[in-house]
Amino acid sequence: MELTAAAHWLNEFFFGYDSAILGVLHSLAQSAGTVLTPLMKLITLLGEKGLVFFILAVVFACFARTRDLGVCIFGAVCCGALITNIILKDNIARPRPFETVEQFRQWWQFVGAPAEDGFSFPSGHVTAAAAGMTAISLMKGKKLILPSVLVVLFMGISRNYLMAHYPSDVLVAAIIGLASGFIAWLITRLIFAFLRSHEDVPVFELMLELDVRELLPASLPFSKGGQARGRGEERSSARRSAAPSRSFKIKAPGGYKGKHEK
Repeated sequence: MELTAAAHWLNEFFFGYDSAILGVLHSLAQSAGTVLTPLMKLITLLGEKGLVFFILAVVFACFARTRDLGVCIFGAVCCGALITNIILKDNIARPRPFETVEQFRQWWQFVGAPAEDGFSFPSGHVTAAAAGMTAISLMKGKKLILPSVLVVLFMGISRNYLMAHYPSDVLVAAIIGLASGFIAWLITRLIFAFLRSHEDVPVFELMLELDVRELLPASLPFSKGGQARGRGEERSSARRSAAPSRSFKIKAPGGYKGKHEK
């Protein structure tokens, strides 16, 4: 297979780095006896086409309180996909490890990984994971940085373990995802700052305030009507519990006055 100049340079420049990490993962596979292969396939499946993050983006965008988060995730994953899948993959045209290096092909056969089409550089799975998790971390705060790093790390390990990507594919994809998440975060802030400064315009107010729960039947507990009714019932119950009990007095024989609760 004839390589492009860019693919040839990547193979030469990162040969030591790629070989070392793939070698460690192959040793891990040998030690585990391919027990880890189903787990790695599952992680890869969850990251396919960034579908999980697109679903999260749609769900968050349905609620007024989390709409900006949904928009940010969607923008981050789309930005990463544009750079990775549209611009870089076909232009660099780097074959996958099992397609060009016989040793890597043997390691790929050992773990029983499926054959994947398309080019290798950079990893679309890792780009989507890094972009989505960066967006979430920037929107929700520092407490999510460690989980985000772990998600991207495990996604990268799964792609290398299955010999679907070189480690250098994963490294560059993580950088692209990080940049994509940051770009989407900046754009999201600008969009929602504009909407909030013009929320007297009906269409902008609708974009900010529309909540999917308002479209659901009020009988459902998770609709806005159902929640409001539930809160009202709780308040009524609390008022009844807190109200003092009433009493009346009756005159007993012999002049004794007794107090009886209703």
